[in-house]
Amino acid sequence: MAEILFREAIKRGLAEALDSNPNVFIMGEDIGEYGGAYAVTDGFLKKYGEDRIIDTPISEAAFVGAGIGAAAGGLRPVVELMSISFSLVAFDQIVNMSANLRYMSGGQIEVPLVLRAPTGAGVQLGATHSQSFETWLAEVPGMLCVCPSTPYDALGLIRTAMKTKNPVMFAEPALLYGMRGEVPDEHYEIPFGSANVQREGDDVTLISYGAGMRVVNSAADELEGKGVNAEVIDLRSLSPVDYDTLLTSVEKTNRVLALDTARRKGGVMAEIVADLQEQASEWLDGPIARVGAEDVPWPYSRELEQESYPQTADVLASLEKHFGI
Repeated sequence: MAEILFREAIKRGLAEALDSNPNVFIMGEDIGEYGGAYAVTDGFLKKYGEDRIIDTPISEAAFVGAGIGAAAGGLRPVVELMSISFSLVAFDQIVNMSANLRYMSGGQIEVPLVLRAPTGAGVQLGATHSQSFETWLAEVPGMLCVCPSTPYDALGLIRTAMKTKNPVMFAEPALLYGMRGEVPDEHYEIPFGSANVQREGDDVTLISYGAGMRVVNSAADELEGKGVNAEVIDLRSLSPVDYDTLLTSVEKTNRVLALDTARRKGGVMAEIVADLQEQASEWLDGPIARVGAEDVPWPYSRELEQESYPQTADVLASLEKHFGI
């Protein structure tokens, strides 16, 4: 299998959709001539033209709203936000409109909108450009929410996203755009609601998603050196969540740590932990351990940002504190 970059995997999936369906178009800030803030749409304007690769004004409320209208009208738009932090100025459109139109119309109006956005901290973009609002949007009924951690998953999930009839929040960890990974030439898709057991183990379950997978896999490597076999699970899909895979793992290991590179307070991982405590209490040897970012605005300083960002050492310290491993 060939190795490609995370950004190239997303680009391949978008190109496939543009090539196969004339109703697909992409809109967002600087996605045309500039090629996108993270070069995902580089070369698309020349190949597909300005009718299908649309540079928008700096008004998320306007172009997200236009994307919703286009989707409701029978097109299949992909709307790119320069940062998921900027989704705040379009939350009425995203939450009230895109997620509810199909329900409120009794199924008469579909909104096949894919909303793409870089997410997360760790790349020195400051407090207003480092949010992880997929943890909020995963709570919205009517909206699907996914966040890949590898090029393989990025391509498989974007292919699925481009076939759904509901709006999709496709969160792309900014830390991972330059990551390389193997992607097969043959076609494949990854269904939403399917977690991935990245490594099997019997002693403890480590759960995360997106950029957090680097941290938990690093911790699993450290644990292996001490004779502890960790099972590592990548959620991939935040809405819906694959609880079957999680519960199967908990029944086997009896100990769980959940990591979110967003803040520990609130968010989707807190919800998952609460559900597992409720559904798997008979298998758990003790409370689920949780690790997340510090409850502070994201610093611009590299040193302070890394201090706020959850690290491998934080995972290991939590495992020692809660489980003595």
